[in-house]
Amino acid sequence: MRVLLVGGGGREHALALGLAGDPAVEALFAAPGNPGIAAVAQLREVTPTDPAAVAALAVEVAADLVVIGPEAPLVAGVADAVRAKGIAVFGPSAEAARLEGSKTFAKDVMTAAGVPTARAYTCEDASAVARALDEFGAPYVVKDDGLAAGKGVVVTDDRAAAERHAAECGRVVIEEYLSGPEVSLFVVTDGEAAVPLLPAQDFKRVGDGDTGPNTGGMGAYAPLPWAPPGLVDDVMRDVVHPTLAELRRRGTPFAGLLYVGLAITPSGPRVIEFNARFGDPETQVVLALLETPLGGLLHAAATGTLGAHPPLRWRDGAAVTVVVAADGYPAGPRTGDVITGADRAGIIHAGTRRDADGTLRSAGGRVLCGTATGPDLAAARDAAYALVRDVELAGSHHRTDIAAAAVDGRITISG
Repeated sequence: MRVLLVGGGGREHALALGLAGDPAVEALFAAPGNPGIAAVAQLREVTPTDPAAVAALAVEVAADLVVIGPEAPLVAGVADAVRAKGIAVFGPSAEAARLEGSKTFAKDVMTAAGVPTARAYTCEDASAVARALDEFGAPYVVKDDGLAAGKGVVVTDDRAAAERHAAECGRVVIEEYLSGPEVSLFVVTDGEAAVPLLPAQDFKRVGDGDTGPNTGGMGAYAPLPWAPPGLVDDVMRDVVHPTLAELRRRGTPFAGLLYVGLAITPSGPRVIEFNARFGDPETQVVLALLETPLGGLLHAAATGTLGAHPPLRWRDGAAVTVVVAADGYPAGPRTGDVITGADRAGIIHAGTRRDADGTLRSAGGRVLCGTATGPDLAAARDAAYALVRDVELAGSHHRTDIAAAAVDGRITISG
């Protein structure tokens, strides 16, 4: 199988490692890729959000499967353009990708499907914003209605900050706050059959103790020792299958990766958001534990044969990833700094570039992450931080508490 992977971040490096480890993948191409991905794939230049260009590249490399990593190409219709060439693609159509591209659309689908989620209003002016904030009270949850790379959400007790974010976004979804620990559940689907992966937890705030502004994610771990028994089965029954059925009913079946972001409230799981692709950095830990060949799994979803795929196999133990961010991230990350200590197994490249002389430099806000596995969560955490400590990048920062509460048994669910 010849595979073309679209994207160039940490999620795509993790996907590339998984695909390269599948014996059925005889050739792996990545566009545009990054220096880490270059170690396991042939890199090609392309604008990921240009449907015609990606489809032409898929034809050029004779791809049997195209895997689309980021959300923006999906919303732009890249999957549709590739499918029009008769090539299997892992990723939903532009219409189905509106689950991530529009918070309002996602809420409409959830309401129609009877999915448990927060009450919400879509607001386009200051008076509507004020009414919604009055009704729900603090903590205020204000979400940009469009794509925002994981950083379009403000959760705050500061009324002025909530109103300011709404004004900056223009069209927002304001919803009631859901209390309880958060869970990310990835579901591989061909539109009918659906296969859950291991639940993971990520850390959105930039600082220890969940302080500071939201980011694209500062770390993650899996599995979740504190998760309620039957959580995945409950979410598949109450959330995933009703959502897929509603999208089929609308004539826009969803095939690809359905990301379900959950709050485990005292009343049970509630959906915070849907995404239309693998999450970053949760992908790094989930795929580190997946023993089933990745290429075959994604190809089954892309060709409508997922129902016949064998049950997934998982490695024992746990995985932890810790993100190393550039100076100034997330507000205004500095780029171009030299990186050393990054060319080792377990280091996932997210925002890097390599000079002609081989020098590795930062090229984004989230630059690298150290991803490690271990026999238990504590061992995996120690190994991930050992990787991060050996990376040198001027002004960089990382959280020091990734997975700490889970290791210490401090995560509880009331009710």
